[in-house]
Amino acid sequence: MKTTIKLSAAALLLSTCISSQAADFVFSSQLNTAAQTLVVFYSQEGKNKQFKALNKQFDGQLQRAVEIENFAGNYAEVAEIIAPQKSNFSRVLVVGTGKEEDFDKASAAKLGGNIHARLVANKVNTASIIFDDITGLHANAELAANFAHGANLRDHRFEKYKQKPNTHTVSYTFDVTDSKQTQAKYAQLESIQAGVFLARDLTTEVATEMTPIEFVNAAQKLTSLGIKITVLDPAQIKELGMGALEAVGRGSKQGSRLLIAHYQGSSDAPIALIGKGITFDSGGYSIKTGSSIARMKSDMAGAAAVLGTVKAMALTKAEKNVVGVMAMAANMVSESSVAPGDVLRTAEGLSVEVVNTDAEGRLVLSDAMWYARKYFNPEIMVDIATLTGAKVRALGNEYAAIISNDDTLVSQLTYAGKQVNENLWRLPLGYKETLKSDIADLSNVGSSGPGATTAASFLEHFAGDTRWVHIDMAGNALTTEGKNELSPGGTGFGVRLFSEWLLAN
Repeated sequence: MKTTIKLSAAALLLSTCISSQAADFVFSSQLNTAAQTLVVFYSQEGKNKQFKALNKQFDGQLQRAVEIENFAGNYAEVAEIIAPQKSNFSRVLVVGTGKEEDFDKASAAKLGGNIHARLVANKVNTASIIFDDITGLHANAELAANFAHGANLRDHRFEKYKQKPNTHTVSYTFDVTDSKQTQAKYAQLESIQAGVFLARDLTTEVATEMTPIEFVNAAQKLTSLGIKITVLDPAQIKELGMGALEAVGRGSKQGSRLLIAHYQGSSDAPIALIGKGITFDSGGYSIKTGSSIARMKSDMAGAAAVLGTVKAMALTKAEKNVVGVMAMAANMVSESSVAPGDVLRTAEGLSVEVVNTDAEGRLVLSDAMWYARKYFNPEIMVDIATLTGAKVRALGNEYAAIISNDDTLVSQLTYAGKQVNENLWRLPLGYKETLKSDIADLSNVGSSGPGATTAASFLEHFAGDTRWVHIDMAGNALTTEGKNELSPGGTGFGVRLFSEWLLAN
């Protein structure tokens, strides 16, 4: 029996963005011989039964072709073969999986994204993929589901501003041993990718259209999923003493917002995810220069990751208590903006001298962390932010930085990241002495030391006794080219990482 999974952009629940996912998936126990392209896998060990069966059916032509191509089955290696006359296929793609023991769900997702991009480039409309002999029964289901997941993630498009959107569609049929098991695994991934798409669209949208209020409006649409949404406006923020968050938004007409999205799937103490939501970062009076300022619409990617994760948990009906606290503001220049040298009072009671107005992310996060602790008493608190250029200089955009003194949480999150190709690399927590100020309790930047570390040390002052981890995803929020599971634009980094971690622990 065939099971069809159709994907729709309407599931994004974000009316301000136009996204499309042009891929249909069918999981079947029979090979679809009517497809244009056949994809068959081949490991370095060369043990693939289906390849051998097809080779025999095609009078040895597949084996001769891969030998001519010097094909060895290395991971992501592809031999493209014009299909033999006995076949209804136009072409056969023999795809290397590397060593069988190394081909896991993360590598399957990457492969799905890259094979999908290849098929789209070749204008392929239908593809049949054999997945029933790579490894064990349930492992095959997981691999096939993640391959489809990767293809769909790569296919996601933000085309609101294009005159001629790409409407090409690829329809897939997967030949798997257990279609029900595969469908069940894909259904969970489909819920997670809905959260990824939301985060991507929020991040990719231009700053004038994705203001703090528009971000809040997008979040309000999630109430239909059983998510409780609470929003604090500038007056309420100020009344609660959150002087840092209030001040950063003071330079824009809308001011700041504190957005809380609570999915309570259990009665356990909540896990609090704290997101930096600077919808545009001019740098304030410490203004940014150069072409990089055009990317500053993505300075709210941490908040987008948090909201996307809460949505994913609601769609998967996870038995988790997750609260997302997002500190929203636009860091703009005006007569009411915070000036270098100003002193702000945080809700924690600590005063902060603002030496650099472009170090605003840690200011809004400090009050958001305080709010999460005071009103939700979380078991664990994780903040995520596009926080420092120093992180990019240290790690580039292939890794996000993870900083904490909690070895267990660092290990759990790092492992989760490896499972979904959202990799983390640990940086030290220290240099607190560099945050001293002559006129306040703290300076918002360190006088010396590595910037990513001093930013984390600043935030540690607001973690209290709660188990806490900081993730600096600067450089990970946007990409200009498609690669693996990523399409150009917002990456949705953090949603799959957090979802994997929450569902596994």
